[in-house]
Amino acid sequence: MPTRDTSGGFGRAMESFSERVTRWTGSTSAFTCALGVVLLWLLLGPLFHFSNTWQLVINTATTIVTFLMVFLLQRSQNKHALAIHLKLNEIVAAMEGASNRLVDAEDFSEKELQTLEKYYAELAKLAKKDVNVTDSHSIDEARERHSVKHGSRGRRAS
Repeated sequence: MPTRDTSGGFGRAMESFSERVTRWTGSTSAFTCALGVVLLWLLLGPLFHFSNTWQLVINTATTIVTFLMVFLLQRSQNKHALAIHLKLNEIVAAMEGASNRLVDAEDFSEKELQTLEKYYAELAKLAKKDVNVTDSHSIDEARERHSVKHGSRGRRAS
């Protein structure tokens, strides 16, 4: 099991900072603040006679914020995507009957992914032919899989 880097440092500080900023910027209060800044800028328009400098202030501010946010959001997105890939890899590796070829599927070429997509689209078509949704995935099947998983861990199934 991988260990977390708890040594501190710039990377860890940036990770923490980007997580907090990403969460906050997606909040109602962040939107309210941004709206307030724009409204304040609009209200100051007549005071500055809607000058080029007045326009330059909002253009520069929004450009800087956008530029920095792209990198913060991408950093956060990369971390979340990696975590999701690892979780999905664990599920694929642990499921009996699942193809281990799909572990690290994000590293496949576009052509390989399109080939897999066609395969799964065909499976979806076959599944849609079932009139009853429980025909291919029944409660009994789910219980049986649960029982097998618990049995393989040395516990009794309930």
